[in-house]
Amino acid sequence: MSQLSIGILTGMSSEDLRAALASLQKALIDLSSGSKVATAAYAQGDGSRSVTYVKADIPQITAMIQTIQAQLGLTSGRRALGIRFR
Repeated sequence: MSQLSIGILTGMSSEDLRAALASLQKALIDLSSGSKVATAAYAQGDGSRSVTYVKADIPQITAMIQTIQAQLGLTSGRRALGIRFR
């Protein structure tokens, strides 16, 4: 049994993992492109209201994406080779 299968993803079906992966990937794209709103203000009958959303941490989202990909077997487990010119 791998370490990943006993972590926070335990009990999630493959379909649920794939849905979470798609959601995280979309969130990462939205954050990276600046399309996520950090603060929103609106007026209501009894006065103005505002809501502030905390921007998610891109490295944490990336790490979770990689964890889910590994759980689903979508990664090779190998790192990319670096090319060094001399």
